[in-house]
Amino acid sequence: MQTVFSKAEELRSTNRRSAICIVVETKGSTPRKAGSKMIVYEDGSIFGSIGGGTVEKEVAEKTVELIAQGKPVKYSFNLENDLGMHCGGYMEVYIEPINPTQKLFIFGAGHIGKAITHFAKEFDFSVSVFDPREGIFSDPVFRDCNCIGKDYFEAIEDAPFDENTYIVIVTPKHIYDEEILVKTARKPHAYLGMLGSSRKVEQARNRFLSENLLTAEEIDSVDMPIGIKFEAQTPNEIAISILAKLIDVRNRIQNNNN
Repeated sequence: MQTVFSKAEELRSTNRRSAICIVVETKGSTPRKAGSKMIVYEDGSIFGSIGGGTVEKEVAEKTVELIAQGKPVKYSFNLENDLGMHCGGYMEVYIEPINPTQKLFIFGAGHIGKAITHFAKEFDFSVSVFDPREGIFSDPVFRDCNCIGKDYFEAIEDAPFDENTYIVIVTPKHIYDEEILVKTARKPHAYLGMLGSSRKVEQARNRFLSENLLTAEEIDSVDMPIGIKFEAQTPNEIAISILAKLIDVRNRIQNNNN
């Protein structure tokens, strides 16, 4: 039988908005004791139970309001005075929204893409790597990732972009980078960055504008050259600069939402 925690992880990975509710303290007579758990979905339906009746209904209603805010709260209930429940006890319930997993789409599985994959898995990104080159995913670092070995542009059309998607473009050819950027810039995303020198970036920008591929506003929203600016040289150093930028963007979004 599926537990509340395994259900929560499933919801997190599928980006279904919900929250977990845990009874953290009880006194006197209560329908369930500390440790009881349930999940409340955005529509108010539930999985599990903290005891049923008026208190469960009240918690579910409060949780629906909190899901949109994305921050945890603890509520206390005097069951008789507050809710008219004759058992007359006291309950504290901790409610925490289940924040969706951030998806990281890495285009290019070369040295830098491999290094980003290695580090990103340690920082709670769900990693997908796109590269059509034969045998490119043989390194063990890709073992726990979603590896897409088909044409970049076919893969873009099939990929599940959403507002929690972080896009990193580090393919072996400049023309691939630019065309992938154009194809992904208007897909839903939280972040989009492309590797390249300042000269390459300026040339790409001029081309996008002259060929009416992207607007100036769309180009300005792209992080290029990608990453936090420091004197990075090796693939690992470049990957760290990119991951630092991803973490910075993610934390800023979460802070703004809270």
